[in-house]
Amino acid sequence: MKKLLSVLVSILCFAGAAAASNIADDFRAHYSAASDLAAYNKDINAMVGLADFHTGKGTSFPGFDIGATLTAVKPSSNNNISSDDYLYTGFITAETKIPVLGLGVVLRGTDMNGFESLGGGLKYNLGLFDTIHVSLGGFYDRASTDWYTTDHYSLSAVASMNVLFITPYVGVGYDYGELETKDLLPSRSTSDGDMRYTAGVNVKPFPFVYMFAAYTKTSSSHGLQGGVGVNF
Repeated sequence: MKKLLSVLVSILCFAGAAAASNIADDFRAHYSAASDLAAYNKDINAMVGLADFHTGKGTSFPGFDIGATLTAVKPSSNNNISSDDYLYTGFITAETKIPVLGLGVVLRGTDMNGFESLGGGLKYNLGLFDTIHVSLGGFYDRASTDWYTTDHYSLSAVASMNVLFITPYVGVGYDYGELETKDLLPSRSTSDGDMRYTAGVNVKPFPFVYMFAAYTKTSSSHGLQGGVGVNF
């Protein structure tokens, strides 16, 4: 288990090292009074919200799901702050189940590409015919860079179907974030929300090991997600 976790962390560190400039530096270089902070906030919200799910099936007590996910969002046409092709970061996630309440508990965090975040949420899972799984979840994340802080809230619903070792899934979510600049003039804040729609596939090539990839569409942009993990 320790070796696998080391591999997951290494994947995220390698992706972070590949960036020409991180999220914080890019924001500082292009932020001004004319910046569309609301459009930027929506893209950041989507980047965090993409980590909400990778299947409709939850864990069972006393099981765990531990993984690494990389989320990337194409800056919208109104986002005149971000200059990179994609805003991206990686998350380490861990999920287990509260047996009495029947709820899944999720923790997730990141310190990558100039973006730090710590958060989590609760999930309710429902299985149908042992092949179809539905999950409803709510999340909160506190995130920051050198130049702003943000509180992210999201609600998500996802359904998946097991087909041998392949699990396609579709989901919908709503992201809302409150972003406030710091150590910058002019100092500004914004509160914005947006819907996202996701389609992806989860593959389990070995017992307890899974990989996944997904595409997400928002009202003004799109996002990509991929990751690996173990559940037992």
